[in-house]
Amino acid sequence: MWIEPTNGTKISVDVRPVEIIAVHGTERNDSMARVKCWQVDAFTDRPFAGNPAAVCWLEAEADPQWMQSVAAEMNLSETAFVRRRDDGLELRWFTPTVEVDLCGHATLATAHALWSSQTVSQSQPLRFHTRSGVLTCTRDGDYIELDFPATPPAEVDIPVELPQALGATPVFLGKSCYDYLAIFESADIVRKLKPDFRQLEQFPVRGVIVSAPADEAGFDFVSRFFAPNVGVDEDPVCGSAHCCLTPYWSQRLGKPNLMAHQVSARGGVLRLKLNGNRVILGGQAVTVWQGELC
Repeated sequence: MWIEPTNGTKISVDVRPVEIIAVHGTERNDSMARVKCWQVDAFTDRPFAGNPAAVCWLEAEADPQWMQSVAAEMNLSETAFVRRRDDGLELRWFTPTVEVDLCGHATLATAHALWSSQTVSQSQPLRFHTRSGVLTCTRDGDYIELDFPATPPAEVDIPVELPQALGATPVFLGKSCYDYLAIFESADIVRKLKPDFRQLEQFPVRGVIVSAPADEAGFDFVSRFFAPNVGVDEDPVCGSAHCCLTPYWSQRLGKPNLMAHQVSARGGVLRLKLNGNRVILGGQAVTVWQGELC
């Protein structure tokens, strides 16, 4: 196996792979003997920031139980599995515990990995067939743009237990098809939240997005995302959460183009555009390591 850090220096690692006979009782498919892998930091222009995702290139269809085991082994917020189809590429996303319907940062990571490794032509837009329909990725200078469905929130009553679970009371609560969106008065409140993740698990949503107007030049709003129900207490940078945030802030601020800062410990930057019932998510990405899964 070899690892190539972002400074360009190749490090040779003499690793003798151990053949895995079975995963959760499922025999390993011989076609899965060697799988190209990358770890990519998404929605950032520097390593060790943004949101890390693993990307696995499959030469054949894989058993979902095996993919879930790989995602648990990677132990990142998302692991993406991509393979060729006659009409494009199939893309699936797994947290360490479940398969999910939509993931922005792992899609961005996948596009970056395929283009930067020349697995697909850099001039070729990407069409991913996913559980959320066909998603396209294109290049715009240093940015990769993802065309995702908008998931606007509808206002709902604030459950009595939610302020206690979050550690503060929002001024607005909305619900998209996936998540709660809790709006706070200031970015400082959002940064200082220390939620009780076990309490948040009790709510019937994928996760809770928290957001407020930005207090930094060049940004329109800040956010964080908590998703303990899918095995991710805090997602460092969540692209799909911005499919909900973009229509909310676009309407509130009266502008279709937005810049967002997810203020997790790692942090991330997103360039956003509301285009009807679609959201264009723009971000940068860097490869941290690449190798093979044996």
